[in-house]
Amino acid sequence: MNVTTTSGATALQFGIYRDGDNNLDEVQSPVLDQAFQTSRRDPSIAFDVEDFTARGDDFSEGHTPRTESYAIRNGNVEGNVREARPGDPSARATLTRFVAHTLDEAERNGAKQTWIDLVDHGGGDGGGLQNHLGKVMGSDDMAGAIADGVAMHAREHPEDAGRGIDGVVANQCLMATVSFESALSHAGVKFLAASPETMLAPGTPTTVAEAIVKHPDDPQAMAHEMVTRTMHARYGLDGDSYAPAAAFDVLDLAPEKIAAMEGAVGALDGTIATEAKSASVRGAILEDARSVDGMVRFTNQPYPWHADRPAEALYGAFARDARLPEDLRHAAADAKQAVGATVLAHGESRGFVPFGDASYRDSAGPTVHFATSRSERDPWAPQIRETDTAFDAKVGEDGVDRALKTA
Repeated sequence: MNVTTTSGATALQFGIYRDGDNNLDEVQSPVLDQAFQTSRRDPSIAFDVEDFTARGDDFSEGHTPRTESYAIRNGNVEGNVREARPGDPSARATLTRFVAHTLDEAERNGAKQTWIDLVDHGGGDGGGLQNHLGKVMGSDDMAGAIADGVAMHAREHPEDAGRGIDGVVANQCLMATVSFESALSHAGVKFLAASPETMLAPGTPTTVAEAIVKHPDDPQAMAHEMVTRTMHARYGLDGDSYAPAAAFDVLDLAPEKIAAMEGAVGALDGTIATEAKSASVRGAILEDARSVDGMVRFTNQPYPWHADRPAEALYGAFARDARLPEDLRHAAADAKQAVGATVLAHGESRGFVPFGDASYRDSAGPTVHFATSRSERDPWAPQIRETDTAFDAKVGEDGVDRALKTA
């Protein structure tokens, strides 16, 4: 397919970075079909795709592993489909180059906004974008790759040095975390759309791009429509239909909000580290934390995410507990409010049928890693550490774990 279209005014440059080289290759590919359909409905949305795949499709015969790169305008491929040897989607340098290329195209098209959609497996602060060998890119590296790509574009195009990535759609499991939103904010990203729970492929519908274009000056309305489109999407499986997410959030990464959140969580963690020297306080904190279920609620298998608890629910439990010292309860209330201030919109299921009818009524907003036992703290270690993030270092997570004897 070598179709060149005439570019009109571009409201949104939307980059799709799809890691299809693992077991989600076929089932997650509808996000690409959705991109063609969305572009056809709204020609002001320009898509760039980098697809790590082995599918047989319109572009390549057979099932040969490869990287496909192409642009979509007006419902068609613009220019040529470029095929290359299979790349490593979990490598920071690979994502960096894609971000820079998407920004190059945004400049060429005069796009008013630039978003990227990271499509694949995710694992909270441990990372995502799993390649076929099982390697993943840590959450700090994903945010770092975005910052690197913005810097690369600015070096190569100084006339457009002010352009950045406005938003990230994490079409991956468990990526709505306070640590990831902090890292992305420091990379200059303004919004994160993600789920605190696991997602069912193909996940976030590409039609969320239409919501971004529809509300360029109203982030609240944009966020609510993105959540609604995701929570109301339906995909078929064995004759049944299902929604892709048990919970979904759009988070505001404004630097002042993130700084307030980091300060409040850091103050709470410092207070916990001091007050938990008392056995009675330590016991109450652990009891409160265990009352807030971690993620992956649909199974009792030893997955790593049972310590990834909804931050607002967790901090609210501390704030309400009269057994805890007053300074700790006040710090918890402040942290709950600061985290909540970053949530533009959320949706959750009272009983998500595909996950055994598990409830997610407390999953309003991002999760925070809060272990109640040594086995919960870093179960991926030594290959992948959930607590090895810049956010955890900044807020003193190690001090909390030592005080609670979960380190």
